[in-house]
Amino acid sequence: MDARIALEAAGVSLLVSATDDGLPEVIHWGAAIGAVSEAQFDHIARGARWMFAGNSLDDPLRLGVVPEARFGWTGTPGLIGSRDGAAWSPAWRVVEATVDGRAVDGFVAVGAGRATFRAEAAAATMLITIEMLPTGLVRACAEITNHGPEAFGVDELTVRLPVPLVASEALDFAGRWAAERMPQRRALGVGAHRREGRHGRTGADAAMILSVGEEGFGYRHGEIWAAHTAWSGNHIHVVERDFIGAQTLGGGELLLPGEGRLRESERYRSPWVYFNYAVGLDAQAARFHEHLRALPVAPGPDRPVALNVWEAVYFHQDADRLIDLAERAAAVGIERFVLDDGWFGGRRHERAGLGDWVVSPDVWPDGLHPLIDRVHGLGMEFGLWFEPEMVNLDSDVARAHPEWVMQVEDRVPVPSRHQFVLNLTVEEAFEHVLEQMSAIFTEYRIDAVKWDHNRDLIDAGTAPQGQAAVSAQTRAFYRLFDELRRRFPKIEFESCSSGGGRIDLEVLERAQRVWVSDNIDPDDRQRMLWWTGQLVPLELMGSHIASGLSRVTGRLHHLGYRAATAVFGHLGVEWDLAEATDEEAEELGWWIDWYKQHRRTLLTGRLVRVDVDVPGTYCKGIVTKQQAIFSLAMLEASATASIGPIRFPGLDDDATYRVTTIDPTSVPGHLQVPWMDGEIVMTGAQLAAAGLRAPTLRPSSAVLFVIDRI
Repeated sequence: MDARIALEAAGVSLLVSATDDGLPEVIHWGAAIGAVSEAQFDHIARGARWMFAGNSLDDPLRLGVVPEARFGWTGTPGLIGSRDGAAWSPAWRVVEATVDGRAVDGFVAVGAGRATFRAEAAAATMLITIEMLPTGLVRACAEITNHGPEAFGVDELTVRLPVPLVASEALDFAGRWAAERMPQRRALGVGAHRREGRHGRTGADAAMILSVGEEGFGYRHGEIWAAHTAWSGNHIHVVERDFIGAQTLGGGELLLPGEGRLRESERYRSPWVYFNYAVGLDAQAARFHEHLRALPVAPGPDRPVALNVWEAVYFHQDADRLIDLAERAAAVGIERFVLDDGWFGGRRHERAGLGDWVVSPDVWPDGLHPLIDRVHGLGMEFGLWFEPEMVNLDSDVARAHPEWVMQVEDRVPVPSRHQFVLNLTVEEAFEHVLEQMSAIFTEYRIDAVKWDHNRDLIDAGTAPQGQAAVSAQTRAFYRLFDELRRRFPKIEFESCSSGGGRIDLEVLERAQRVWVSDNIDPDDRQRMLWWTGQLVPLELMGSHIASGLSRVTGRLHHLGYRAATAVFGHLGVEWDLAEATDEEAEELGWWIDWYKQHRRTLLTGRLVRVDVDVPGTYCKGIVTKQQAIFSLAMLEASATASIGPIRFPGLDDDATYRVTTIDPTSVPGHLQVPWMDGEIVMTGAQLAAAGLRAPTLRPSSAVLFVIDRI
């Protein structure tokens, strides 16, 4: 076996080599190197061989996609496992390689394509898949099958790609509920920077994307290599450097004890890990956005403006009250009405009812028909909230089947928000949720579903023995999601998990929207939208105009700033419109109408971000061929009244543009007031290089620039 495979797409090259001794190695992953001949491949491979280091092995280091310690890698092996202590270092040999399903033994060069490698050792088979996508993204996964009579225990299986030492700085994210996606940078050295997610869901503190790049890399400069583990359960992101100078980047699933135990003929497959090479963070984001926009589930740009009623009514649901809200919503131009928590079972508060997905006759004696019929009669879509994986002990399903609650041997887990996890790995529990949800979707015309998940999976085992089951629960969640989508293909689904706790590329294979955070304070949302956009394009990010007083932070903001922040996403409203004044309703209607006029730009364009050397200031834009919309937001006062000129990158240099502004800080009733005298017409090159003098802004305010190609 001697497979040498060259893949290239969208400015990225990937060279992979495999022999009959050891797992496949990546020779080059990074900037495109053009068409590669067989002789050139061999020269590149020889030039990439590791040098000998003092007091090291007599053969050069070999570093596979699943790194093997037997070839001198002293970092964490890609596969950690054994047969009760034996076969812990298998001598893997590749026995077959294919590209797009065709066998390869020799050299092959293609553009985008999928390479697979089948290796054998120790009565087991490993299948490694490496795919170059048309976007230039690379994704990889590994699958191991046990063929022996003794069980093989997989403790960890990660896939890695090599990155050069010029990648000396790491950027990933931290956070918590209501403060998701806080960026953090650090210098890299010998050893591992390893981020583990142990929430049983992606997590508000998830690394999300682990980027490593040239020191000081920014939005449009610096080579960056990045990894994203596409998995909605426990997971790993890791970059690791050994004493020789080898550095690998990758990830996988974090398995709890026993979750990877394979009996004869059983298999374990790792999640996809996506690898993204780009120059600058904006180019990195563009690759992820292009990938998501090409998926079969991707929505179009005409996203309906939504009203979610949670902060308007909480658990106090009443048909007349909600119909009144629907009528007020339709009057200001809202196009989707979403009924949140509290419509089912005994759910009058957060301590009861979860798991009983039947319309409450106490609250809705005529069912949901009066509300849904009125919503549709007003020309709006109707959305409904579910939390399918959760259960209260005070519920019919938990009383009938306490063994369906995820738990260890002798105790239920510590409660969180008075709720527990329903074990979807139990087939009867799975069918209970599937059929109750299907019955609702069959009886009522439901256009959208907000799918929530409001607690971590702590002590998440299967009764009565209590075996760890987070991995299986995650797969059961995907199975439930897939079956509901198959049965009801017209329903749009939103991933919500205590806000932004389940945002990853695997859930986005299924969902058309994510809820960025339960915190809708526009000051915090400026940062959240900025960094969530590193992975997710605007049309998939739920972005709502909240009430003036933030329910999470207690801060008060004027409507213009709340709206100017929220329009950079899938716009919605989270506000009791019955409390809005006539002036506020008129202003809200103006913003919704403006959004409808410009959403095709906002929801199809390319994200660009501008460095402004003033703390608490954000400048970003969405650019298409014919139009760009930029936002300048100031969260806090600066030391100087002027923050300098604002430059507008991403436009066509030779094209001519007209710049107009929307100043939400102006006198109410005069929203579109130019802050400059006369018309501004400049070329793209002039706007990118000279820019425009920034307006003087107050704290917690923003101004929008609409830049139209003439």
